[in-house]
Amino acid sequence: MGAGNDIGYEEMMVSLYDMAVKATANAYAPFSGFRVGAALLAESGRVYSGVNVENSSYGATICAERTAFVKAISEGERRFVAIAIAADAEEPTESLPCGICRQFMYEFAPDIYVITGKDRDHLNVRKLEELLPLGFVLDKQEV
Repeated sequence: MGAGNDIGYEEMMVSLYDMAVKATANAYAPFSGFRVGAALLAESGRVYSGVNVENSSYGATICAERTAFVKAISEGERRFVAIAIAADAEEPTESLPCGICRQFMYEFAPDIYVITGKDRDHLNVRKLEELLPLGFVLDKQEV
């Protein structure tokens, strides 16, 4: 499954993915029918779930990854370790973050692990920099 063969690491990645799968039940996807869930692991050890929330004004739709990040950030989290993303679709599908989500995550966690897969037995673990090699962050004051 990628970096490290440590059983604790493997179990944590699968557990995080399972949480993302569970979150898909709360997605609001009346237009696409493509329900996505995310589970974001903060450095504090807390996990924040997120789902995609579609809108009649398609541009107002928010992805599961950003929902999870916004929840965590609004609770004071600023450091993140990993995020798992799962889709509830007719056919097993690996759901990768869209470009906006990749850049959004890069703002807070350029070194985060991104866990995706068609199911819990076929996971891929990548560093965000593999998915967004030229992400950027503007100079900012520490908040």
